[in-house]
Formats: sequence, C-alpha cells, structure tokens
Amino acid sequence: MSDQKNVFLAVILCLAIILGWQYFFPSPVPEQTAEQQAIATDSSTPAPTGVTPGNASAPSSGAAPAQVLSREEVLGKAARVKINTPSLHGSISLKGARFDDVTLINYRQEVDPNSGEIVLFAPSGSPNPYYADFGWSIAPGTNVKLPTPDTIWSTSAKEITPDKPLVLTWDNGEGLVFTRTIAVDDKFLFTVEQKVQNNTSADVTLFPYGLISRTGMPEVEGFYILHEGLIGVFNETLEEIDYDDLMEGDSKEISSTGGWLGITDKFWLAALLPDQNANLKSRFNYIKSNGRFQTDYLNQTGVTIAAGQSASATNNLFTGAKEVDLLDDYEKNLEVDRLELAIDWGWFYFLTKPLYMALDFMHGHVGNMGIAILIITVFIKLFLLPLAHKSYVSMSKMKKLQPEMTKLRERFGDDRQKLNEEMMALYKKEKANPAAGCLPIIIQIPIFFALYKVLYVTLLMRHEPFYGWIKDLSAPDPTSMFNLFGLIPWDPPQMLMIGVLPVLMGLSMFLQQKFNPQPADPVQAKIFLFMPIFFTALLASFPAGLVIYWTWNNILSIAQQWYIMRRMGVSVNS
Repeated sequence: MSDQKNVFLAVILCLAIILGWQYFFPSPVPEQTAEQQAIATDSSTPAPTGVTPGNASAPSSGAAPAQVLSREEVLGKAARVKINTPSLHGSISLKGARFDDVTLINYRQEVDPNSGEIVLFAPSGSPNPYYADFGWSIAPGTNVKLPTPDTIWSTSAKEITPDKPLVLTWDNGEGLVFTRTIAVDDKFLFTVEQKVQNNTSADVTLFPYGLISRTGMPEVEGFYILHEGLIGVFNETLEEIDYDDLMEGDSKEISSTGGWLGITDKFWLAALLPDQNANLKSRFNYIKSNGRFQTDYLNQTGVTIAAGQSASATNNLFTGAKEVDLLDDYEKNLEVDRLELAIDWGWFYFLTKPLYMALDFMHGHVGNMGIAILIITVFIKLFLLPLAHKSYVSMSKMKKLQPEMTKLRERFGDDRQKLNEEMMALYKKEKANPAAGCLPIIIQIPIFFALYKVLYVTLLMRHEPFYGWIKDLSAPDPTSMFNLFGLIPWDPPQMLMIGVLPVLMGLSMFLQQKFNPQPADPVQAKIFLFMPIFFTALLASFPAGLVIYWTWNNILSIAQQWYIMRRMGVSVNS
C-alpha cells in the first residue's frame, strides 16, 4: 500500500515540478543594452566559416550605434520588389537582394481576422531585424569583386508571384555577371538560383553560402515543453541550441553532406534548405557586438566557373508556419532529411505524430477542435480501458480494505514488523495487490504527455474557437473567479485570472481524489489535498484547449472508477 502511494505521489509531484517551475520561476529575458539594440551595418555580416563573403569587412566593436527606425521607414528607404502569393506578403530589397520583409497572410496576430498579419522577417535598421541572405564567398587570398549587402541589383519586375519568378542581375565591372533567379510557390518556399557568367580569361572558384540572422532576444514560451531557438538536422542528427546557450558562448560548427538549418519559434520557422548533395560546413553563432543570432552554411566544395562559361548553385528557403502536412511534403519532394523535426514532437514521437493525425482528422469531420479533443480523449480512454480497469479495480480493493487497515494500525501501533506481516496477510486473504495499480498508471503517462505535447506545440488549437466565451483554444480562459466570472465590473491582475475552466478542472481533480484510497501518512494526505488547488492556479495560464482536455479526462476517469466501485460494493466515503 505504501509503495503504491509513494509511486503515485512521485508521479504527481514530478508532473507538478515540470509544469509549475517555469510558471512560478520564469527564466528572465535579458534586457537589450544600447549596444545590442544597435543594428549592425550591412557590411558587417560575419563570414561563413573559412571564407570571406563578398568584400565585406569585419564589424568594428567601437562603431557608434546605428539609428533604429520603424519598420515602415526602413522599408521605404530602398527600392523593393513586392512578394504577392496566396500565403505571403512582403518584399525583397534590391539593395543586397535580402529576404527581409515577409508576413504570413493566413495567420493573424489576434483572433480578430482583421488584425495584423504575423510578421516573420524584418529589415536591418528596424527594431529586431530578422532576415535571410544568400551569396558567394571567396577563398582567403583571392581578390574577386562580389555582391555585398550594399549591392544594388537590377530588375524590370515589380513583383514576384508563384507564376512570375524574379530575375536580378549585377555586373561587377571586372568580367563577372551575377544573376539571381528567385522563385516562390503558393505556400512558404523560395527557390534561389545563383548563376555566374565568367567573361574573364581565367577560371574563378566561388563558394555559395546562405544565412539567417536575427537581432535581439525574442520572447520565448515559459515552459520547458518545446524548443525555440536555432535548429538543424545534420548527418541524420537533430541539433537544437537555445538562445541562452549561444549568448554564453556555446557556438557550434558542423560538417555534413546536405541537411537543413534555421531558427524556430513555437509556430513559425525560417530555414535554409541547401543542396542535399553539397559538402557543407554549418554554424550556429551569436555576435555579441550587436546582439545578433546567426545560423549559416558554406558549400565547401565550391563552384568553379571556367573562362567564358557560366555555372550556378540552387538552394531553398522556408519562411512560414510549421504546418505538419506541408513540412512532410517538402521533406519528401526536396529529399530534405527529417524536416518534420522542426516541430518539437518530443521523446514520444511514435505517439505524438499519430495523435496529431487523429486530432487533425477528427477536426476535419466535426469542424470544432474542442469537440475533436473531447472525442479523441474518449477513444484514448477506450484504448486504455483494460489497463485503467485493472488500476481502478486495485484501487477499489485497497479502498475497501482501508477500515481493516486502520484497525491494524491501531492494534499494532509502532510495531512496524508485525503491522507489515498482518497487512500482507490481509492482502493475501482478500486477493488485493497494492502495487497492481502502479504499472497501468505508469504506462498511461507517455500517452498523456504525448497528447498534451500535440495540443501545445502544433497549430491545431491556434485561434480555434470552442463555445461560449472560449474564442481561442490556444489562449487561457479569459474569465476570472475573482470578479465572479465577469459579473463584477473589475479587471483582476493577471495572477488572479483563474477562469471557469481551471476551476472545473480543480473540482474534477478533487472529486477524483475522493475515489482513491487516502494516504495513511498525514503529510502525504495534506499534499494530495493541496494538489487540486495548486493545479487550478497553475492551469489558469494554460491554453483553454489543454484545460478542457484535462478536465474531460478527469470526468471520464471518475465515471469509470465510480462504475467499478459500484460493482464491487465500495463506497466513495469509505
């Protein structure tokens, strides 16, 4: 009995620690200093490993901070080609030919469909620049005039669409003509072909590179349930590096054949998808002088352009939402290794991916994600019914024996050896196994965490309504018990925003405890009594969809346990 209680208590405490630590002790987001807010000039872009990009000079640590302008002011300073697709808005600057202005049409900042589009990329010189860049590098000691971030490219196009690729040209005046052809599909993929025409009398070897740069520490989620930061897959191995680790000097270089790399947020991704046959050296880095996080790759083999000939290199860029089916399609069609891992499926991938597919399928049929969550939870409970039945039967037997065990404790007092002998004899007589309920509980934990993970890290719940006051399943319940759920005209502080759903969850958890055998240890009993209160406060800040799932799961467990106890003649109050 004691062993079962200890295991169950350990499970609950572990869950409380995992979910609660960041709630009560959130990781501090470092304030940006004036130096970090300063935007590096375009010519200070660091070189990919081993070569020099263009004729760029190294950044000067003593440079005066550049003036930070609004996004609109920066976008108006240089000529641009408009991006116009069913999924993307934005523009490509003719200065440097950077991808530095991208917004997502079908994803809004708020539930209101008229709110602003999600802004992914922002130009250098604006607050928190975020952009991608492609170019050519040269070997040390080589003197070739290459395009730089200050280069003004030529084009006759006014916009780029899925049907009209953008063609940019630049002549270095020394016999090399650079052409950059950019194509975009109807979702989030750019294809960049860099071509060089060598009109000189000597061969030229150039090294294509790509980079993604982000200045300033972005806001990250408060819980240790998903990775946000720099990410990539190289040599069939996933690499995830947090912003904090890079700021502490934990930069990394990796050599591979093919692979992909980028920067990921909870729902959004910017990723470089190089030539999968190329010999690459990739890097994750933090540039302290201007507070910039950067991931880049260099094709180490290079491209040799013979005199009078031309050569090219083609690479891809993903800039958009982490839609599961879309990432799977790109992974297959481009033969990019494990691009789906841009979504943090967690340790239980073999459970999380099927659960996602089930929820997505059900949502497509019922039209409401909240209802889909309720239905899938029922199916999970049915699938686990044999295990849960065994667990609840064991708990019911132990609860039925509690009066007898109380008598034994009163009879034998501090004689622990005799008490244990009598209790084991009682278990044997009544065919009760105090550990029988532990294994089913342990087996169910991975499934619980997998479903929790799916609901938390994927786009399934984002801006999806339920019923009544729940307009967004990915946002916390907006009501509060401290203003009587809106009856009192007062807006409580955030810490007091404990809504209807968290309260219902707490009540269901409290009721479920009443069906379980109560701990003999008074300390354990008090901890169990405190748990519903703790989880009510904790889940108040959780997405409503997760609280609905948790509450519904508790209700189904209570119904099942009540049925089993009734069949066995066990009283809830026994």
